[in-house]
Amino acid sequence: MDGTLTFLGLESSCDDTAAAVVRAGPEGAVILSSVVAGQDALHAAFGGVVPEIAARAHAERIDLCVEQALEQAGLPLAAMDGIAVTAGPGLIGGVLAAVMCAKGLSAATGLPLVGVNHLAGHALTPRLTDALAFPYLMLLVSGGHCQFLLVEGVDRFRRLGGTIDDAPGEAFDKTAKLLGLPQPGGPAVEAEAAQGDARRFAFPRPLLDRPGCDLSFSGLKTALLRARDAVIAARGGIPVQDRRDLCAGFQAAVADVLAEKSRRALVECPGITGFAVAGGVAANATLRGRLMAVAAAAGVPFLAPPLRLCTDNAAMIAWAGIERFRAGLTDDLALSARPRWPLDSTAPALLGSGKKGAKA
Repeated sequence: MDGTLTFLGLESSCDDTAAAVVRAGPEGAVILSSVVAGQDALHAAFGGVVPEIAARAHAERIDLCVEQALEQAGLPLAAMDGIAVTAGPGLIGGVLAAVMCAKGLSAATGLPLVGVNHLAGHALTPRLTDALAFPYLMLLVSGGHCQFLLVEGVDRFRRLGGTIDDAPGEAFDKTAKLLGLPQPGGPAVEAEAAQGDARRFAFPRPLLDRPGCDLSFSGLKTALLRARDAVIAARGGIPVQDRRDLCAGFQAAVADVLAEKSRRALVECPGITGFAVAGGVAANATLRGRLMAVAAAAGVPFLAPPLRLCTDNAAMIAWAGIERFRAGLTDDLALSARPRWPLDSTAPALLGSGKKGAKA
């Protein structure tokens, strides 16, 4: 199965409805189209993603996204060689929307169906963008997930560590909410932090006193809440510069933790071809800079996808579907939506559940 393949990908695991067409051949992969319908406006008044609202929006938009993706690619559905769809993990109502759409398209056309783990989509993105060879280290860092993965093959992932509570993206969102900033919180906090003093507030660096690559961000969030309350008590509110300093201190703490844990993970992975980062939080320029420095110190190439491929998208799902199809890994109409789906089934389950879906 080494010839040219063109796949339609569908994604609806959280609050982005997406469809894309990707073509892969001997000379590499090309994203022919990528459509993402965000839901920020639908959830803005609630300070976070509301699963029921998200699921309804996915059901209303998924077929429209498919039509737009095919139109942008200039190809009919009959020109596809297969259909890939996120089958988990995520908010189950949302996952169901794309899975049922993909199953309907597969049943109507006879096209092969490939269920994709959403996390695998992120983890395999460096192969889509840079043709990175196995094995490599991946830091998946997003709103609902954070884990270090040794990616050894299309369906072979070894988890070296992960968050035992909040994911970094969730912590950024909660920080923004505590400080009265708009959602999504990551870009808002980063913008404020750019004008702040990261040294003013002494925030903890959780779990750095313990060995290993596990992470924790719940205590950092609590420390920020206490610092905010102290500012309010002293000043009767949160002046602009105080808010900027709080954001800068929080972001610096997250970056310090991820940088040190990345250094430890690299030590555990001799002989890798590179260190890659993916997920929504990978769009943070400060974090990227710290991780790039860690990789350089270890003498390992650093890779980060374009910003449009950091957040949830269907191009990564289409590509992962092509990879799985080439490996002979396909599904049938019995494919089920899964709220939890660990990439490394041999590792202990991570605790907790993130705002943007169940951890795996």
